[in-house]
Amino acid sequence: MIKEGDLLWTPSADWVANANVTAFMNWLQATRKLEFADYGELWRWSVTDLESFWGALWDYFSIEASSPPTCVLGARNMPGAQWFPGAKLNYAQHVLRQERAGGDALLYLSENAPLTAMAWEALAGQVRILATQLRRLGVKPGDRVLAYLPNIPQAIIALLATTSIGAVWASCSPDFGSHGVLDRVTQLAPKVLFCVDGYRYGGKAFDRRGEVQEIIDALDSIEHVIHLPYLDPHSPAPAGERVRSWESLLDHPPVPADGFAFEPLPFDHPLWILFSSGTTGLPKAIVHGHGGILLEMHKLLAFHMDIHPGERSFFFTTTGWMMWNVVASSLLVGACPVLYDGNPAYPTPDVLWKMAQDCGAAFFGASPTYVDIMDKAGIVPGARYDLSKLRAIMPAGSPVSPECTAWFYDNVKKDLWIATGSGGTDCCTGFVGGVPTLPVHAGEIQAPSLGVAAAAFNERGEAVVDEVGELVITAPLPSMPVGFWNDPGQVRYREAYFEDFPGVWRHGDFFRINARGGCFVLGRSDATLNRQGVRIGTAEIYRALAALDEIEDALIVNLDLPHNQFFMPLFVKLRAGVQLDAALVQRINTLLRKEYTPRHVPDRIIAVPAIPATLTGKKMEVPVRKILMGIAVEKAVNRNAMANPQALDFFIDYAKTQHDYSLG
Repeated sequence: MIKEGDLLWTPSADWVANANVTAFMNWLQATRKLEFADYGELWRWSVTDLESFWGALWDYFSIEASSPPTCVLGARNMPGAQWFPGAKLNYAQHVLRQERAGGDALLYLSENAPLTAMAWEALAGQVRILATQLRRLGVKPGDRVLAYLPNIPQAIIALLATTSIGAVWASCSPDFGSHGVLDRVTQLAPKVLFCVDGYRYGGKAFDRRGEVQEIIDALDSIEHVIHLPYLDPHSPAPAGERVRSWESLLDHPPVPADGFAFEPLPFDHPLWILFSSGTTGLPKAIVHGHGGILLEMHKLLAFHMDIHPGERSFFFTTTGWMMWNVVASSLLVGACPVLYDGNPAYPTPDVLWKMAQDCGAAFFGASPTYVDIMDKAGIVPGARYDLSKLRAIMPAGSPVSPECTAWFYDNVKKDLWIATGSGGTDCCTGFVGGVPTLPVHAGEIQAPSLGVAAAAFNERGEAVVDEVGELVITAPLPSMPVGFWNDPGQVRYREAYFEDFPGVWRHGDFFRINARGGCFVLGRSDATLNRQGVRIGTAEIYRALAALDEIEDALIVNLDLPHNQFFMPLFVKLRAGVQLDAALVQRINTLLRKEYTPRHVPDRIIAVPAIPATLTGKKMEVPVRKILMGIAVEKAVNRNAMANPQALDFFIDYAKTQHDYSLG
């Protein structure tokens, strides 16, 4: 039986020698006379001497600026840090400087199209043409450009064209309904909309022409609609004079590299806008800057994903998740990203592993949920496919159990680096993650990322080790948001991250770090189960329940009631044909008591037809808790941010009719 902390893999001497972070340490010794015995020493330097660390990254990655910075770090306040004041640069320019004649820029695959390569000449050429056409249409620096596109090459081309001229990118994947899109982008007043007619998922066609028309009709700010007939090549474009086809815009003479001017922009000029899940109100529009993302992506991709130039890298994502931005940014370090549009388990559960074989992927990323699909289907990728080029796998998106970590070594290959990561849309990066020179332990994230002063704080704001606390960042990062869109005085921004511990970023995750620096992200801290002063991460409950085949999904909350009382119900969605009888209840309770503590045993177990989830698949623990505490539904949750709004109906009815607890 695998246990948390069991040693699963140790890098060989050759592995360590070939790691990008080793090359960086050698460079620091040669150019800065800085010598570090190990990663731990390097990390401590990176979070204490911020100016030297981030200045070294600027030089190491040869960041190009038309106007040089006056210093590395002006104001050090958090929020309000001033990074590289005076610098002018452009994110897209650094991507396109990787252009190589005859080389593949990216690979792509969909449910209806075979694995295909796009050459650098095609990618860069289309970026320059599209950017030139956008300028001709009057798109200027600071204008917002909205994309309603799937994970296809045109999305990356549109991103780079938009940002090359200083316009601001925002994206929603087409599985978002029109209300979900409008909740996010109405506040942005976008000038341009890129859109498709629909998409395919799981072998089914999803027509999105109606949603596109609703978006267009609702946004008076849109001056230009650029339509891509993706589902059906013969699909008619939306009606209106402001509509143009993707094909017509690209029907333009080539724009040579030396004939195209990238817009020089201040370090903090908005690059893109990402959105929070919006489970308790309108999604927050999180603004990231060109310079901060440029530096952060170089660091993340090179040192914590260890991606090398020319390597094929894959992460399963849609354009609505921050990981898509990371995938697109892998072009910065000369990697060849692999895009997949479709259901990761269609037409067969192992389709992505076949893709990894066919493209020779060195890096593979997916959520732990995907591993659960593989495990239940009995898929052993290492026995079916040639994965000899695969070096690293990143599970991310939700807490990774010891069993999940071990699954890769048992079913993929023995010599493999499992670079588990955790971070957030808020900074568009990982706070803790993989380090290719360190061992891999079961269920453990290897270390805090370079430059990220991550700690676990207790209620008194003290850093603790081997105790569960709040995930905080105690020093500024260049990729912390420039702010939220339309947030005068940064009121919402400060409330979101800096209200609990002034001058310290509180991320909202339940976090533990052990003596050797291993990290554990245990679920959202605002969904924490607090029983008699003992805090429990919901991820622990879900990990235990994953061992029961009868349970398809689950959600647990704890209600803090008057008179120091509490009530902790567990809601379970059972597999077809399974009944929640006394025997199953007993098995669940016994399992939780055995695996953890008696405090992990719920007060009641209730079968439900569905578990409420966000559009990005996160369990909606906080909104459910609020509803059960009597908060009005419209104040507790935004249904447009849900993947399955009808799933809330059970909880609303239960809150009205239950006799399990009293709010009086």
